[in-house]
Amino acid sequence: MKLNSQLYYILFIAAVASLGGLLFGYDTAVIAGAEQSVQLYLVESLGLSSFVHGLTVSSALAGCIIGALISGLLSNRIGRRNALIIAAVLFFLSALGSAYPELIFFTVGEPNFSLLVTFNIYRILGGIGVGLASAIAPMYISEMSPQNIRGRLVVLYNMAVVFGQTVVYVVNWRISVGRSSEWINEIGWRYMFASELIPAALFFFLLLFIPETPRYMALKRDYDKAYNLLEKINGSKQIASETLQQIKHSLNTQTEKVNIFYYGKLVLVVGMTLAVLQQFIGINIIMYYAPRIFATLGADQSTSMFQTILVGAIGVVVSLIAVRLIDRQGRKFLLLFGSAGCAICLLAVASLFFLGIQGISTLIFILGFVAVFQMTWGPVAWVVISELFPTKIRGQAVAIAVTLVWGANLAASSTFPPLNDALGTGAFIIYGLISTFAFFFVLKFVPETKNKSLEEIEKIWFAGKKVELETTDMVSEKKLN
Repeated sequence: MKLNSQLYYILFIAAVASLGGLLFGYDTAVIAGAEQSVQLYLVESLGLSSFVHGLTVSSALAGCIIGALISGLLSNRIGRRNALIIAAVLFFLSALGSAYPELIFFTVGEPNFSLLVTFNIYRILGGIGVGLASAIAPMYISEMSPQNIRGRLVVLYNMAVVFGQTVVYVVNWRISVGRSSEWINEIGWRYMFASELIPAALFFFLLLFIPETPRYMALKRDYDKAYNLLEKINGSKQIASETLQQIKHSLNTQTEKVNIFYYGKLVLVVGMTLAVLQQFIGINIIMYYAPRIFATLGADQSTSMFQTILVGAIGVVVSLIAVRLIDRQGRKFLLLFGSAGCAICLLAVASLFFLGIQGISTLIFILGFVAVFQMTWGPVAWVVISELFPTKIRGQAVAIAVTLVWGANLAASSTFPPLNDALGTGAFIIYGLISTFAFFFVLKFVPETKNKSLEEIEKIWFAGKKVELETTDMVSEKKLN
């Protein structure tokens, strides 16, 4: 195979899988343009509280948790590609049902509690698709990529998530521009959800043209097909043979049962805390509620949706900067810089609110927060989580961490509406204080993993385990004496 055709084939595969990331971003951010209309139609019309509205906006995240929990089992049972096909189907069904929840059982214009529950079920289905895609699409790309370009191709997936959020912000704005608030609240929000049908259908169709991964083929002992695909990907029989042997060895090693606490508790505490902090810092408060937040600053509904495009565009630009900095400046530096920058911006937003200052200055600090987060905590936390855990417990630990990411996302986004009702943008003081805590946590507990092999990182925790064991032995010896 010629180099050009080999590279094009790999890029095609990575691009198709990255559509899962685009839909991840699209599905989680589409609610930003529709949430005020959904509140009027399905929450306030029934006399329900802002807390119910928060749960409705964030209900997809419950599905994300489910999807993350079942992703490992599903990908091993039916394959990585087939699991992504299921995710594509769920994206499509969710888009259709969220846009038209009255389908079959209800009448348009006659909201009731059962319709609210049905709408949330459709959103949860989409969330399951997001949970599956967020865990399996990067795994698929990693298993299909040659070692020398694997990192860049996995970053392509992360960029697709941010790009998907930006695309849906543009779509929501185009649907609303020049339209009255009454039209948006009656029909426009349905178009926003329905717009996801197009990328979901494209994702499903293109998945039919990409293969299963060599690792899954080897897992099912289909070694001939695995070898042929490895040769096609790497363009070398020798590399294909060597890689297949490494895969076989890895699969054999994974049969050994190892307790998740084998390396002590500290590595788990550090990884899980990073996962939770990434969400509690508050980025998805902006992603899900941006039009509402901008409306409180004086923008009308169409203008506020246009301003959310700035949020997405900034994320795309600074993620390119992160790609250049992550191996140059290091993971820990970027997390510390991000914690400090986020804290300053968020506390500034809260301070301006309490001083009675609303307008362009608040908008600047909100956009500054988005820029700092998307350049640091956004991509870097995922990289550190993938590197931090030793190989023997990585699968279990990463699954738990991803589940915690979505759980923390659900907790943060569902509690924002009542906080916003009580404090307005002054609620950002809470997220600013969390960012301050994150700075000191990273400074004290997170090791630098730049330019270290996974085996070198593993030694950090293994050394800690040895110290822990030696301390335990000394205590036991003193008791005996």
